[in-house]
Amino acid sequence: MALQPADPRPMTRRETEVRRFVRARYGPRGTLALHRHALGLDLLRAPVNVMLSPLFLLVRLAAPLLRRIGLRRAGDWLSRRQIFLKSDVAQRIEADLAHFIDDLAEKGLAPQAAPQSVARAVSDYAETRNAVSEITTSVLVLGSGLLLFHRATPGVISLAGPVAHLRAQAQAVEDFALGSWAGRMWYGAFPRELSSVDLLLTGVVLAMLASVLTTFAGLVADPVQLWTGIHKRRVLRLLRRLDRAEDGPGLGREHVLARLGDLSDAALSLWRSFKG
Repeated sequence: MALQPADPRPMTRRETEVRRFVRARYGPRGTLALHRHALGLDLLRAPVNVMLSPLFLLVRLAAPLLRRIGLRRAGDWLSRRQIFLKSDVAQRIEADLAHFIDDLAEKGLAPQAAPQSVARAVSDYAETRNAVSEITTSVLVLGSGLLLFHRATPGVISLAGPVAHLRAQAQAVEDFALGSWAGRMWYGAFPRELSSVDLLLTGVVLAMLASVLTTFAGLVADPVQLWTGIHKRRVLRLLRRLDRAEDGPGLGREHVLARLGDLSDAALSLWRSFKG
């Protein structure tokens, strides 16, 4: 029986091109090449971007609120603000995606959107991918807390306490005048009091480590999202949004999930402090 020709419909051809793009960009080899760009100033930008995350959340929530109450110009201005420091990895992602959309245009498959709309959508896409890296870090921190301390630690705040206590106990045992064996017996019965300075320093160190982990979390998250089809659906969603000439969501669900992790971390730590 003769083979049927491939479906020539533009949307089917676009999906084929998207599948090819995400496979090359986010497969194991592609994401490894991508993260080579993180070996530099991105390691310094990462902790700053972590601190800017709450501000990003406020801006993304305030912009649609201003539009709703009639201050559309102010809302549009606020939504265009660049909050995060642009990482080299994000710039590479934006450049690759912009080049891919140009390739689609040459094949007659790209949305008929204004250049500034495409640039904005591409930038939002890169920020969304960074939010997924934050979620991946939160999952790893949660798993570490469950494995090491048998307690839920959805973020650095809730992990800092048990880590600081473990470090303080180990140091006290090591410095015990009658030796470490007697120190373990003594501090097993009378745990060392944890100072606020120890807790603060431990939290700062863990936050720095978490920011570095977030920078390279895509090495795990990208292939998983490729194999589950998330990357393909996200790019197709971006293209459909440009087809409809939409500005894009004020706050993507990935950003919401990332910030919910932060809020649950703070709430859990506060509850434990009152309980203790």
